[in-house]
Amino acid sequence: MRYFFSTGEPSGELLAVALAGEIRALDPEATFEGIGSTRMREAGFALWRDNQGWASIGPIAAVPRIPKLLHAMYRTVAHLAKRPPDLVVLVDFGAFNLRLAKTLRARGYAGPILDALPPSAWTDSEKAARAVAAVAVPLTAFRRQHAFYRRLGLPVAYFGHPLAPGYTARARRPAPPPDGGTVALLPGSRAGEITRLLPRLLEAYRLLRAARPALRAVAAAADDASERTIRAVARRAGMPELPVVRGFAAATADADAAWIASGTAVLEAVLSGVPTIALYAIAPLLLPLAKRLMRSPWITLPNLVLDEAVIPELLQDAATPAMLADAMDRTLRDPSYQYAAFERLRAELGPDDALRSWARFAVSLARAGKA
Repeated sequence: MRYFFSTGEPSGELLAVALAGEIRALDPEATFEGIGSTRMREAGFALWRDNQGWASIGPIAAVPRIPKLLHAMYRTVAHLAKRPPDLVVLVDFGAFNLRLAKTLRARGYAGPILDALPPSAWTDSEKAARAVAAVAVPLTAFRRQHAFYRRLGLPVAYFGHPLAPGYTARARRPAPPPDGGTVALLPGSRAGEITRLLPRLLEAYRLLRAARPALRAVAAAADDASERTIRAVARRAGMPELPVVRGFAAATADADAAWIASGTAVLEAVLSGVPTIALYAIAPLLLPLAKRLMRSPWITLPNLVLDEAVIPELLQDAATPAMLADAMDRTLRDPSYQYAAFERLRAELGPDDALRSWARFAVSLARAGKA
């Protein structure tokens, strides 16, 4: 059978590749096409469109991209109408993917559409939930969103978080020497995130190194573009020697703790057993909108899932170099308060066969549509 995946950024690609791998185990002759980038290409997808540069921080930053995204969306609708796959899988990237699904239905597309990780998981948006359920089959990774859809009487599937079983928590590490340690810097994958957050992290590292002269740092780049941006920011900050490696695993392999831009990487860190300080900052113009949307005092997935401040979150004006350095120093001195919560989080994210259950569900939808 033929599967078409639509993603808009690296975190969506990560899930798409994992899910496709499990589908192949159930359906060895399956073929995969989609909107993605390097990860999906390397995993054997036939790329219909490359999504590099599609993601943005907030609606204002998205405005210049709208014509390009609309063009890609309408071309994709025409492509799928001409040669319908057995299943369309939408992965995150809510605004684009929801419009894609709505337009497909409006043009008469009757095949199954699976919305993996539907939007508004933590904002309880009835409007968004009803919009998704009207055009696709929602499949959520979170008990909370599953319960919300059910309260509204909407169809929804839930089997746990599909990526959680793919991470093995490393053995707990003792605190590093008081004058040293290794910290990972993960400032995000988008150029806007890197240029907004990395200068703060580099200055925090500089401050912390004054107290810990043997401290080392390594930065993570998601792709070639983000690596170029990281190296440029590091040069401007007077740190051209900053080591830059590719991906989360390489950056955290020898790290005692990490500064991480809020997003999927925070969840990856917790599941991998890496103590973390989360940070984020958006343009001041976007703050009123963000405050209206928030239904929780936290924004990182571990804190949202456990409904408590397991991971320190330094946001907006609180994400100063001094406060980032202080939070990291306290975490390096005593990471035990985070380690204690890691196992609880994994249990809360559902069973170890979640990804296989997601794949079975996707294959069943594809087969039902083919019948």
